[in-house]
Amino acid sequence: MSIDRIVFAVAGTIILASLGISHLTENTNWLFLTAFVGLNMFQAAFTKFCPLALILKAAGVKPGQAFE
Repeated sequence: MSIDRIVFAVAGTIILASLGISHLTENTNWLFLTAFVGLNMFQAAFTKFCPLALILKAAGVKPGQAFE
């Protein structure tokens, strides 16, 4: 699995988990985590800077095309 696919999988999991937790606990503060991940994905689309991608690259995971 490439860095790109791992980043998208982790981001999607965090977004869905925070939405679910927010709904189950009726605490809207969890939506800030959703917004943070979404904003990070948005800025990564333009800057190609993603902290998780840097960690995975240092761990030796093969790069994809988005975070080379």
